[in-house]
Amino acid sequence: MRRFFKGLGIALLALVCAAAVLLAVLSAAEYRPSPVEAVDPEGAADAVLPSNGEITVLTWNTGYGALGDNADFFMDGGTGVKTADTARLNANTGGILETVRELDPDLLFLQEVDRNSDRSERVDQAALYAAALEGRQWAYAPNYRALYVPFPVPPIGRVESGIVTFSRYRIASAVRESLPCPFAWPIRMANLKRCLLVTRIPADDGKELVAVNLHLEAYDSGEGKEEQTRVLAEFLHREAEKGNYVLAGGDFNQIFSSEDVARFTAREGLWSPGEIDVDSFGSGFQFLMDERVPTCRSLDRPYAGADQDRFQYYLIDGFIASDNLEILSAETLDRGFVCTDHNPVLLRIRLLRSGGSGNP
Repeated sequence: MRRFFKGLGIALLALVCAAAVLLAVLSAAEYRPSPVEAVDPEGAADAVLPSNGEITVLTWNTGYGALGDNADFFMDGGTGVKTADTARLNANTGGILETVRELDPDLLFLQEVDRNSDRSERVDQAALYAAALEGRQWAYAPNYRALYVPFPVPPIGRVESGIVTFSRYRIASAVRESLPCPFAWPIRMANLKRCLLVTRIPADDGKELVAVNLHLEAYDSGEGKEEQTRVLAEFLHREAEKGNYVLAGGDFNQIFSSEDVARFTAREGLWSPGEIDVDSFGSGFQFLMDERVPTCRSLDRPYAGADQDRFQYYLIDGFIASDNLEILSAETLDRGFVCTDHNPVLLRIRLLRSGGSGNP
């Protein structure tokens, strides 16, 4: 009996030591981005942003190529962790590219793009998309770097992921602007460090379009979303006051208060988005979501072959535009959540040289 308890004690001590070593290694390797970091745009684009023509902008959360209609996810009520094999990853990224080529947007905002993650077979998806989208400059900003995510079972493992902006027009500069992180140590070590990817694109009228790609907090208790939204609002106001054209787009993980989402009935026990009070931004901005089509579906179960009326649907992807941008249309494109758990949102705009309201 003594030998048993001695062996048990040694085993427990070994586990405690191993956990301590893992925490020490992850803490030392924790991603700690600076408040502002310069990003070097890659690729080449010769066109100049026109101040008198139509511009198309597409935003799409790609679900790191692994959250297609076969997937569920443990953080959203499902059980899946690694949700796609190599063949399915290729099919999903190929389908995303097919839609992007079909729409051929002038600006493209992508979120959840992996570069070196176990969950996506360590494929550099940013480079994959860049190779297929010729004639564009692009900038990448990481918002999730973890040497190892030790949960759940089996664990997520290594993650390197971020947001990418592609532009048909020449990018003058790009920066990564850090957003507040709502998580404390040790959860913070294996969690996202959200940011704004800000690209500045000169227009032919001497001004510049400040294009902001974003993916705001999802799994906090609400304070993180609110604080990140406040920082976003302050940034957009500063740029608009300079007379720039300002456009923010992406996955807000929140609904704009100006939208009617009564048809997207909340289902008990599933993830619920926050709400952005558009009045808190004051005047000078337009809030654009297409309430006719959901931009995201719940991941509590696979979508393919299921009763689609039982899913929770969300309206969380869209754009915020300054009033010196004329809005021609804003449309969510129903792609059936085949390649990712989000639908793409397509925006058509025109720069207004003299300013004024951009409402149609």
